[in-house]
Amino acid sequence: MTTADQSPSRKPWFDYRAVWRWHFYAGLFCIPFVLFLAVTGSIYLFRPQIEPWLDRPYDHLVVTGHPASAEARVGAALAAVPGSVLHSYELPKSPNAATQIIVKRRAEDVRVYVHPETLQILKTVKEMDRLMNVIFYLHGELLLKNTGSTIVELAASWAIIMIVTGLYLWWPRQGRGLAGVVYPRFNGGTRLFWRDLHAVTGVWVSSLALFLLVTGLPWAFVWGSYLQKVRDLTHTAVAKPDWPVGHPEGEPGQVPPAAAGGTTAIPAEHAAHMARAGGKGEAARNPADYSPIDRLVGVVAPLSLAPPVLISPPDKDSPNWTARSEAQNRTLRVDLVLDGTTGAILKREDFKDRLLVDRLVGIGVAAHEGQLFGWPNQLLGVLTASGLILLSVSSVNMWWRRRPAGVLGAPDPIQNPRFSIGLGVLILIFAVYLPLFGLSMLVVKIIEKLILRRIPAVRDWLGLTMAAIRSG
Repeated sequence: MTTADQSPSRKPWFDYRAVWRWHFYAGLFCIPFVLFLAVTGSIYLFRPQIEPWLDRPYDHLVVTGHPASAEARVGAALAAVPGSVLHSYELPKSPNAATQIIVKRRAEDVRVYVHPETLQILKTVKEMDRLMNVIFYLHGELLLKNTGSTIVELAASWAIIMIVTGLYLWWPRQGRGLAGVVYPRFNGGTRLFWRDLHAVTGVWVSSLALFLLVTGLPWAFVWGSYLQKVRDLTHTAVAKPDWPVGHPEGEPGQVPPAAAGGTTAIPAEHAAHMARAGGKGEAARNPADYSPIDRLVGVVAPLSLAPPVLISPPDKDSPNWTARSEAQNRTLRVDLVLDGTTGAILKREDFKDRLLVDRLVGIGVAAHEGQLFGWPNQLLGVLTASGLILLSVSSVNMWWRRRPAGVLGAPDPIQNPRFSIGLGVLILIFAVYLPLFGLSMLVVKIIEKLILRRIPAVRDWLGLTMAAIRSG
């Protein structure tokens, strides 16, 4: 090592204390959301187990005679919800399972459980009231539609910053051993243990947590729209993306296509149409004659598509019926376009036929939901969520123990901060990739400069010292 290397004037691209302050403030904002998302996300991982358990009273019915036709089952569902039209017919799980039919009435989707033989109505439930859809919207938008989606996206963006800065702070320096780096030290006192527990947990779950945060962005209202604009500019946009972006404003009872990646009420092309039509004109887009449904069930059922499989009537833009696998593992999904008169398959699109960006996002979404490779994927999701909870708890514990009385306890600011090219480039990259992060960072800096630093009590509580003001 040269003398120049040892000079105190030679500083790294990223000042340790500056990064520490970023990490502190990012965590301060993110932790409540991280805890909430970890809990709701963990519950949603088990949708494939929870929904069959909830539907178990309707999956083993007594069927002694000849089952009713699909058309008759549709008729019974429509009669159970007066003024409704057919949206989707879900292929039954077995001959003894209730037929689940989704109908629409005044822009509200209702799922009707019909006995396959007697046509008895066993259950009706609004799609938005189904437990796992409630969990999905809690997790993705706090039940606040696009406003909530934006809040969650903002928290996710800052959580990414929190993890990246945490990794920088953790990075071993001065030849430290593995203790406190990959496993906690148990003989250094309580404070050191909590510090090590926080750092070690962070390094073990950071890559998985970053993956979950990044793969959740395509659903978000701002980032998803941002991606759509990029796809428009690069001529890679498709008419019906395989994931919902934000919430369908103005349609409180409608579940968007593949909303939560499982059984859903609306195939993508119908949701796109309803978004354009504002929920009006259902009669125009649904044929009065549903007799083709029996013919199409006979065509689609032998294909053994990954369940759930939904058959939907034409909309006003096309005379053709559609069938679609809505498997949570997106790699198994198939879209069919069907001729209602002949039953012919006019078009088939498998996962491999989609554009690269759709395949990449689809794989990421499937892994995010814990459905890409079975129960090990669910286990990884639970471990990651547990790690994030432990990170949050340990950080709050450390902050509570070290905070001085009467102040927030943020790390002291640098007395003479210098512009860092490396940090500037990194912030620019994050601001471009995470637009809400870039915008919120700008807003925070403006508020801090124009308001917070000018109120002594607030300035002192936040740790914005006069020295920092003069040098900033």
